[in-house]
Parts: sequence; C-alpha cells; structure tokens
Amino acid sequence: MAFDTSGIRLKPCVDLFSTEASRQDAGLEKIREIPLDQLVPFKDHPFKVIDDESMIDTVQSIREHGILLPLIARPMPDGKYEIVSGHRRSHAGKLAGLETVPVIVRELDDDAAVILMVDSNLQRENILPSERAFAFKMKLEAMNHQGKRRDLTFDQVGQKFHARDALGKELGMSSIQIQRYIRLTELLLELLDLVDERKLAFNSAVEVSYLNPEEQGWLAETIDSEQSTPSLSQAQRLKRFSQDGKLTEDMVLAIMSEQKKPETERVVLQSRQISQYFSPSATPKEMETSILSMLDTAKEWRSYFPEDSTLDDVNRRMRKVLEGMKRTKSRAPER
Repeated sequence: MAFDTSGIRLKPCVDLFSTEASRQDAGLEKIREIPLDQLVPFKDHPFKVIDDESMIDTVQSIREHGILLPLIARPMPDGKYEIVSGHRRSHAGKLAGLETVPVIVRELDDDAAVILMVDSNLQRENILPSERAFAFKMKLEAMNHQGKRRDLTFDQVGQKFHARDALGKELGMSSIQIQRYIRLTELLLELLDLVDERKLAFNSAVEVSYLNPEEQGWLAETIDSEQSTPSLSQAQRLKRFSQDGKLTEDMVLAIMSEQKKPETERVVLQSRQISQYFSPSATPKEMETSILSMLDTAKEWRSYFPEDSTLDDVNRRMRKVLEGMKRTKSRAPER
C-alpha cells in the first residue's frame, strides 16, 4: 500500500537532537549574567520597591539559594538594559552583595514592554491602590496604541472603551472599576499617599480626584490642619462645588469642619427569634409591620407607667401585651 508523503515535512536532524543551549543560541533568548550596574529601572515604573519584611526575606533567600527566577530586561541604545520584570529581585540582589544577576534579554517595543511589566507585577500580593491605578493606566494606554497599529475599525471613543472592557475582563473587574482606579492618578501625591495608607477611603478619593490641583492643595492643607479626611458625602459636595466653579479655600475648610454623622448601626433580628410571635403563614413584610406598630406603642408606655413604677408593674404590663399577641396569632387564618 503506497502513502502520499508529498505533504509531510520533517525537521532537519540537527533540530531534533539539538540541546536547549543550542536552541537558545539560535533563537536568541537566553539567560545571561549581567552586572547590576548595567541594569536600569523601567521608565515610570509604578510599583514601589520597599525595604520591608518581605524584602528582608527575599535577600536572605538569595543569599542562600541565589536568584532562581531570572529577570527580564530589554536592551537600550546606550548598551545598558532596562528592567521589565524583576525590580525587587534586582534590589534584593544588591542588598545580598551580588555583582551580577541572571537576566533574560528580550527585544520588546514600548507597548509590549509596558504590558509585560504590568502583568508580571500584578501577580504580587498586597498591591497598593496607587500602584494598581498607574499600572492600569499604563497598560490601557499600551493596549490602545497596539489597537491603533492593528488598524482596528473602532473610532477613538469606541476603541478606548473596547480596550478598557478587555482589560477589565482580563482582570476580573468591570470597566467602570478600572476607570475609577485610573481616576486616582489625578490626585496630588499627598492625597494619593493617604489612600495608600488607608486614611482616605477609595470612594472619597475618586470624588476628590475631580478637583483641580489648586483645590486639591486646599484640601490637603485642611486635612493636615483638621486631622480629618473627607467622608463620601463631603467629597461629593466638594466635587459638586468644584464643577460649578464655586469652590473656595474657605468653603473647603467649612465643609471639612462639619461634624461627621456617626455611621448608622443596624439591628438585625433573625426570623427564628421572632417567628414564635407570628402565624406560620405571616410574611416578612407583615412581621415588619407588626414590629414597627409595637415600637410605636412602646413610645407611649411612659404614659402607662409613672416614673416611680416598679419592675413588677412593667412585667405585668408586658405579660398582657404578649398574651394579646398570642391570641391574635391563634385567630389569624391560615393561608
């Protein structure tokens, strides 16, 4: 039986039996030991490299085992290398006393480099709101640039929406939430630091981001003098006055000097706790109506009891009320 082999192409023998090292030499991407003084941080890198407890652990691990995961960098015209992924490892390597670190050198254009830089850092835990905000902004801009080069048929507005929607889907977030994070990049550094320190709530910060730089400066000074950050309600009013062109420094102080309303406490009654006082067929709405009616009645109890009433007097009255409720329950028709 004859077989038609005209469409079958075999790889050259050298390809089948080549080593990983030779494939790297031929294919260009390989791990190199590069001096730390030849590595430079990524331009406008939004992720902070902090000497915290995690960094101490990383330094100790590098001293014991070396850098297990190579950095990724791209070559620069001046002969140095721009770090795309591995800023913390690079810093930890310096602290550990290394002179060189393992690096994968990769040719990347600006947009591809931004996307790889953001993606590799978003895998970390405990990302600050400011880091997330600038990372989202940088990646969204890079995705839009890539879309333009691919000649997508969207108009400018449609294209931006498409990119933000795609980014949200990739991150498991809504496009609106992505945009709210990006709004934080409009904040003055003093206010953004308060968000990272959890002193200024995220939702309030988004509203404040619509103030112009001068107005934000007034707010930052007022926060410092009053030792208080704006509630959501206060932030919304600041935004509204700003958009109407009526916000002044004195108005900022007046709004921030207001006494904030305490958070409303919720009282939750479990159905199993109160069902014994109602017919089995009673709906939640009927239970709610009855309870509110009884509370209204409770307001009048002072008229039933003189100020010198004893506890026994109150107990007798309460027993009569409960007996009345049980009689009402027994007479209620079943549905």
